[in-house]
Amino acid sequence: MKRKTVFWAVLLAALAAVSAGIYLLHGRPGQQAVVSVDGQEYRTVDLGAVAASYEFTVETEYGWNTILVCPGSIQVVDADCPNQDCVKQGAISEGVIPIVCLPHKLVIEIED
Repeated sequence: MKRKTVFWAVLLAALAAVSAGIYLLHGRPGQQAVVSVDGQEYRTVDLGAVAASYEFTVETEYGWNTILVCPGSIQVVDADCPNQDCVKQGAISEGVIPIVCLPHKLVIEIED
């Protein structure tokens, strides 16, 4: 009887770990990254629907930022601003702290 209990406990723990991994890798359903320039929405990306990583460049009168979109996350990988704070911030996958490039007036926020 004790072996059955241990078996089921291990099986349920493994299923929970696999589910959590899938959730973390692919983002939450409906999770979107909103890219804005100078307060105006430029592009919205559904992070839960991203199957393969891709890049796009935001070019404005203020300068350019190259953005990398991965399943469940987004980041600025290159920019022509002098301080590169937006690049140094790295990837975000939750709506806690947005990516901000002050010289280019670019903001990337995660919304549910």
